[in-house]
Amino acid sequence: MRLQETAYAKINLALHVRKRREDGYHELETLFAFVDAGDTLVATSAEADVVTTVGEFGGVLDNPFDNIVAKALNALPRPDGLAITLEKNLPVAAGLGGGSADAGAVFRIIREAYGLPDEWHERAAKLGADVPACVESVTCIGRGTGTELEPIDTDLGGTPVLLVNPREPLATAPVFAGWNGDDDGPLPEGSARDIMMHGTNGLERSAIDLCSPIADVLERLRATDPILARMSGSGATCFALFNSLEDRDMTSDRIGQTRPDWWQMKGKLR
Repeated sequence: MRLQETAYAKINLALHVRKRREDGYHELETLFAFVDAGDTLVATSAEADVVTTVGEFGGVLDNPFDNIVAKALNALPRPDGLAITLEKNLPVAAGLGGGSADAGAVFRIIREAYGLPDEWHERAAKLGADVPACVESVTCIGRGTGTELEPIDTDLGGTPVLLVNPREPLATAPVFAGWNGDDDGPLPEGSARDIMMHGTNGLERSAIDLCSPIADVLERLRATDPILARMSGSGATCFALFNSLEDRDMTSDRIGQTRPDWWQMKGKLR
C-alpha cells in the first residue's frame, strides 16, 4: 500500500475573537479556507508506526513525543502499522495550521485505507482546535474554539492566493494573551466572500506587537491592490487573494526581489 496526501495550508479569511473562557481558551468565530498546496505525506504499510520528516522545515520537528503526525496515528485504531514520510514545506508556528493540516491528512489516509471511527471528530478535536476543519479541508465556519463546524457554500474556489511569512515563528498563546479583550462581534452574514470582505482578524494588533515584520508584510501585499490582504490565524503568515494568476505572480516576484529572505507559497483556494 502506498497513499499520498497533501496537508493543505489553512488560512482564516476572517477571525473574530469573542471572549476569554474560564478554561483559558477563547470563544471564536472564524471562516476557514484552504490552499491547494502545503505539506506532503506519503504512507506505506509497516509492522509498526514510524514517522520520518524531511523538507525545508523538517528539521524543526525534532521531538518525536511532540509530533502531531505520530499523535494522529495513535488516535486512530487500525490493524496495521504505517510508515509516514512528512515533507514539511509549511513553516512552523505560522498561523497556517501546519501541524493540524498534517494531522488532518493522516485522518484522510487512514479513512481511505481502513475507514474512520464514528467519533473521529472528537478524536481530531483532542489533537488541536483546527484539526477537525483540516480533516475535510474545505471552506467552513468554525465556532467555539474552532471545533464546532458549520458548512458554507464557497464562492471563492479557485481564487489565486499568495502566502508570505517573514520567517519569524510566532507562538499562538502569547498572541491570544495579548488580545485586548474587545469583542469583535459575530461574523458578518452572507456568502463566503461577504464574510471575508466585511470581517477582520481580531488578533492582528497583538501579533504585530509581538512580531513587527507582519505589518511590513501586510503593507507590501496591500500595495499591490489585491482583493484582500490579511494575517492568517495568530500569524505571522499573511495572505493576499487576487483576481488573476498574473497579478498573484507579479506580486510574488516583486516581493521576492525586495525581500528574498521571506518565505512564500503560491496556490489557489480549494
